[in-house]
Amino acid sequence: MKRFFLLAIPLASACVAPLKLAKDDSPVVLARHLITAPDPSVRGTHAVRTLYYGSGTDKQRAVFRDSVTLKTGTVDGSKLADVPGQAGRDRTKYWGFGFNRMPINGRVWYPDGAGPFPLVLIVHGNHNMKDFSDPGYGYLGELLASRGFIMASVDENFLNGGISRENDARGWMLLQHLKQWRRFNDSTGSPLQGKVDMNRIALMGHSRGGEAVAVASAFNRLTHYPDDATVKFDFGFNIRSLVAIAPVDGQYRPSDKPTPVTNVNYFLIHGSHDGDVSTFSGLPQFERVKFTDGGDWFKSAIYVYRANHGQWNSVWGNKDNGPRSARFLDLRGLLPPEAQRKFAEVTITAFLEATLHQKREYLPLFRDHRVAGGWLPKTMYTTRFQESTFQAAADFEDDVDVTSGSVPGITLLGDSLATWKEALVPFRTRNSTQFHNAAWIGWNNRIAGDDTTKMGRPAAYEVVLSDSLRLAWRVDRSSAFAFSLAPTDAKPGPRQPARDTTARRDSTARRATPARRPPPPRRPSGPDTTVFDLSVEIVDAAGTTARVPVSAYGPVRRPIESYIYIRNGRDRQRFGSLSEIVLQTYVIPFVDWQRVAPSLDLDRVAKVRFVFDRTPAGSLVVDNIGFSRLSPDFLIATGGNR
Repeated sequence: MKRFFLLAIPLASACVAPLKLAKDDSPVVLARHLITAPDPSVRGTHAVRTLYYGSGTDKQRAVFRDSVTLKTGTVDGSKLADVPGQAGRDRTKYWGFGFNRMPINGRVWYPDGAGPFPLVLIVHGNHNMKDFSDPGYGYLGELLASRGFIMASVDENFLNGGISRENDARGWMLLQHLKQWRRFNDSTGSPLQGKVDMNRIALMGHSRGGEAVAVASAFNRLTHYPDDATVKFDFGFNIRSLVAIAPVDGQYRPSDKPTPVTNVNYFLIHGSHDGDVSTFSGLPQFERVKFTDGGDWFKSAIYVYRANHGQWNSVWGNKDNGPRSARFLDLRGLLPPEAQRKFAEVTITAFLEATLHQKREYLPLFRDHRVAGGWLPKTMYTTRFQESTFQAAADFEDDVDVTSGSVPGITLLGDSLATWKEALVPFRTRNSTQFHNAAWIGWNNRIAGDDTTKMGRPAAYEVVLSDSLRLAWRVDRSSAFAFSLAPTDAKPGPRQPARDTTARRDSTARRATPARRPPPPRRPSGPDTTVFDLSVEIVDAAGTTARVPVSAYGPVRRPIESYIYIRNGRDRQRFGSLSEIVLQTYVIPFVDWQRVAPSLDLDRVAKVRFVFDRTPAGSLVVDNIGFSRLSPDFLIATGGNR
């Protein structure tokens, strides 16, 4: 027996993979701090007060039984959530109520002042229902209240545990809380009377709660429950902003369709080392957020290297999927919990300041996170951004013609490309997709042959803009070119030499041998350390051109591998891919090209070209190509950082 134990030690050690972390480029990427706004993670000037509201009769939650300042009733959610059989009876016995009498409980942080202040509700996700989740966002409540927001952490622990497909109930409960807040604000003698600005509301959610906020936003605009129209809705709140923290997507589908979200500011965050929601599953919802009413909206997403699932909540900690997960999750490379929550403090507060307090000086953080190098914890970030002025030239969702854009007047052309197609973007997990298309582009500027130094002209992919569309969209010197892009690890082989296809005119004339098709893209045998970059070239109607490097507008990184499991080889076995394709957004003001070529006529732009002149061979995914109008704060807030 002793001999077996001694042998087991090296065998177990052999199963543990060495810690593998990507080379951190944050010392360079976050080396500067250009944004001129105050640090959003610093406490504000307001003293902070707290209170609880709830049923006053809660069997398991003492604070909602004994410490409530404001008593609330219960609501019947039995048509939205159900656990049949003995499991449901056991839940009812534990809680003292069923889904037909769900309590409206919340813990509140609010500024000591007259107000009115914007209202922010945050809701947790699924967790052990007996390990209560709602206290875990107190760090955000204290900070936000000090800066002039009211924040309530909503208790939905009774929807946790062994239950599924209940995110409609989670979202519906948020709206029931808003009904109570309207009553708190209007009630004489309430400590919150007149303090709540019901025209400035944000909903935030974590994990299943991150999907629930999108569901709530959709339900808020409806008159009936999509899956049972006998349930009437009467909400209609002015919800201006949503925050989704490591959300799931599709756990609930209204009428079996993806949840639509329109005309609201949206902020999404996710960690690369999430041991629970292990793909960036909020991206499909991010893509579905639409701006249709001409309002001043934006959406942003940030992928945080080394962040996990649980550390956004101080109760949950670093062991995603519970205490036993420490045996199979690799916890060694995670961000410290203080750093992960510092990121949440910086970005969530900046988002709410920008969207509820109208402090637009925080917008540059979301357009290009490098401007906030002094605020952000030192790790790597991939960011997405789009504002309501964006006009999509090509989002690759419309047809099967690779040369057509998203609207008439846009033509897409390729020059000397090795690969060019439009296809779905996958998640890292096998047989799963992000449910949106993009263009997949590959090139190799080297000419095949004995001389390996011989290069052809750089390959290019271009967006041609008609005069009529340029005028309709007001594409001019006040515009910016925006797109989202991610390198892949495929590399096409060298292009074939040009061949003379003209038949000879003499008696020996014969058909010329056509050029062979280039070899298919191949994956490098080891990590490719070549710097990845490309240029974006603008061309005006007179043919004047100017180029700028993409790397001037954000990091351009090869795929970043992330290892979630501690067992050697488990990540490859579990997911199929070691990296997630997350596109980085770049926003290039037209005026930057004019600094390169002063004679450029920015009021008559004819085309924009991706020119593959800085990396000899490579491939990438590009999506959401289009044009935005520059708001006055674009450069002012960063002191003219271009």
